[in-house]
Amino acid sequence: MSVIDLSHPIRTGMTVFPGDPEVRVEPALSIAEAGVSVLSVELGSHTGTHIDAPSHTVEGGATIDAVDLGRLIGPARVVDVSGLPPRTRISVDDVREALREVGPGDIVLFRTGWSARFDEPGYADHPFLDAGIASALLDAGVTVVGVDALNPDETVADDPAPALPFHDVFLGAGGLIIENLTGLDRVTARAPRFVGLPLPIAGGDGAPLRAVIIED
Repeated sequence: MSVIDLSHPIRTGMTVFPGDPEVRVEPALSIAEAGVSVLSVELGSHTGTHIDAPSHTVEGGATIDAVDLGRLIGPARVVDVSGLPPRTRISVDDVREALREVGPGDIVLFRTGWSARFDEPGYADHPFLDAGIASALLDAGVTVVGVDALNPDETVADDPAPALPFHDVFLGAGGLIIENLTGLDRVTARAPRFVGLPLPIAGGDGAPLRAVIIED
């Protein structure tokens, strides 16, 4: 069995979505002074590799602690859309052939290759998914989608309330969105098992999660 970690380490100063809380990890107690080592960790609910619950964009939507964890364990389908220029809109036609193979219970992960730019200035200039892809996935019975980028929608840094059409469609239908994955280029199996378990934040609109691929 091979386990591939798809999660970015949480560290001080790491990339966050524009306007989100900055991440700070620092010593709170030390073995020398208190006999134990304890860190103080300050972060937002959408830090690093994380999952968006419907309540992230939908008023009254399900919160992360109400999500059935069984939905986050299942066969993964990696859709390769790497090699595109910055801010390319990816249409349904671009991935139609790949989506023919997906069905209910599949967890569809889009590989843009942008995770290689994590913590670099251009990370927010990632390619993004047209909302039509959200509709196509839902029509196929897919309710969990992930991207190795900051956002499945276009990231507009200077807009305090950006349009999020992919989020609106997918979360609006009760779907779950995983963002900031990494390591999708290491996945070689056709339909390996995905496991991604979020922190059970009470009433949370999202949460960091440890995402892995298991290849037998």
